[in-house]
Amino acid sequence: MTPHISRKTRVTGSVAAAAALLVAGITAAGTAGAAPAPAAPHGGAALALSTSHHAELVHDAQAATAQTATSLGLGAQEKLVVKDVIKDTDGTVHTRYDRTYAGLPVLGGDLVVHTAKGGAVKGVSKATTAKVAVASTTAKIAPKAAALAAESTATKTIGAKKVDAPAPRKVVWAAKGTPVLAYETVVGGVQKDGTPNQLHVITDANTGKKLYQYQGIENGVGNSEYAGKVDLTTKKGANGYELTDDTRGGHSTFDLGGSESGDGKLFTNSTDTWGDGKPSNPQTAAVDAAYGAQETWDYYKNVHGRSGIKGDGKGATSRVHYGQSYVNAFWDDSCFCMTYGDGQGNNKPLTALDVAGHEMSHGVTSATAGLEYSGESGGLNEATSDIFGASVAFYAKNPEEPGSYFIGKKIDINGDGKPLRYMDKPSKDGQSLDNWSADAGNVDVHYSSGIANHFFYLLSEGSGAKDANGDHYDSPTADGSKVTGIGRDKAEKIWFKALTAYMTSTTDYKAAREATVKAATDLYGADSAEVKGVESAWAGVNVK
Repeated sequence: MTPHISRKTRVTGSVAAAAALLVAGITAAGTAGAAPAPAAPHGGAALALSTSHHAELVHDAQAATAQTATSLGLGAQEKLVVKDVIKDTDGTVHTRYDRTYAGLPVLGGDLVVHTAKGGAVKGVSKATTAKVAVASTTAKIAPKAAALAAESTATKTIGAKKVDAPAPRKVVWAAKGTPVLAYETVVGGVQKDGTPNQLHVITDANTGKKLYQYQGIENGVGNSEYAGKVDLTTKKGANGYELTDDTRGGHSTFDLGGSESGDGKLFTNSTDTWGDGKPSNPQTAAVDAAYGAQETWDYYKNVHGRSGIKGDGKGATSRVHYGQSYVNAFWDDSCFCMTYGDGQGNNKPLTALDVAGHEMSHGVTSATAGLEYSGESGGLNEATSDIFGASVAFYAKNPEEPGSYFIGKKIDINGDGKPLRYMDKPSKDGQSLDNWSADAGNVDVHYSSGIANHFFYLLSEGSGAKDANGDHYDSPTADGSKVTGIGRDKAEKIWFKALTAYMTSTTDYKAAREATVKAATDLYGADSAEVKGVESAWAGVNVK
């Protein structure tokens, strides 16, 4: 048997990328990783758990779910299912649960229990405060009727084609208002631009009324003028080398070869040199995809102590060359994979470092808070990927493509040389929101994300004019107040802590403010400059 040996290899390349109109743009960046930021002084930072320790915590929590449900006062028909566990340096444990009722999944019933080192419950973060109960679990509407209605919804609301809805599952819908018996139908097919469709449609099982819908495929865009030679970790195979990184959970990169389905073919090569910098070489896109996954893994591990997207030490997969002239990229939880199109004319692969950071962060959000991809929670979901996509770019420290708060700086999607998004003043793109208003939940999530993006910029850098890395920023505030930044390193840690410990599937902007204040308190203390900075930055975007 030929031994499997992880190797580092030098690769050259130059890849450009384009973007679809409504998908999230992300900034480009480059190579060597940065050192982790200093530990928080108040013991609220998450421990870097080994895979076995994480699994042990999850196992112990699952064994105690009945006792936990009783202590929380849940009903006799309610059960808890452990989704994730994180542990802080001071011994505090944050256990995230999904909930079932009479054996049915409760959508919007997730919660996080915060337990002190000694075992005392410090608090509970809930997606809903409503009592979870329904009069009957027998539906009045037939499953087939719900499925047909969902197919119609997909066709009418998002222009989906080749729609296909398998039998829906019966659930309890608790995310909005009084919990009701419902059907969840996942409609397949493709969206207008060729992206796979996974539209989740929630239908009242007794009246047939549509209650909610959200897209399960989360899109993003990016652009990379490939920054010279990069190191890739590959594996020695029986007949050469494989584009598999066993040092990062076994992440592998596959070639779809223009197909829109299947796993694709693992990239292999007779030598350990990959790509030639030209999009006509299929390996070039694979190099970018593998490099992006590598840097994203390192960012989460070295900055936040998280081993892999789910915190379980397992790597995702990347698929390149999806479809024909597909101008997009997307994350799909069902295959735990990143997929990249080749752009207009198959000449501009969307395989960029910031795309990987953005899209794989959708996976982190799904594995933690599970922010619903609609309304204000959807805006927070998109902003989270923008925030961490940009953070990965800053972390990589490529001198030729320094990190930036201008999103999609290099893609020139509008043909005028301007960025796709601006974190310092989101409205400069013509559609994103600078500040919160009562209508924020009705705006497309890629534009309502501007509120949190603006918050993150203010928290990191402060208001007013500033020059950095060749970019000029000038960030206003909703009330004209002056905000003093606390630094991006601290802002990243606060957002990550809030996402993983306090946000839930239904978190809106007001709840996000509360979550980040709690996170900053855990990390830096109740009277710290960091907590005051969080409060000031939220006020700067009209979230009070």
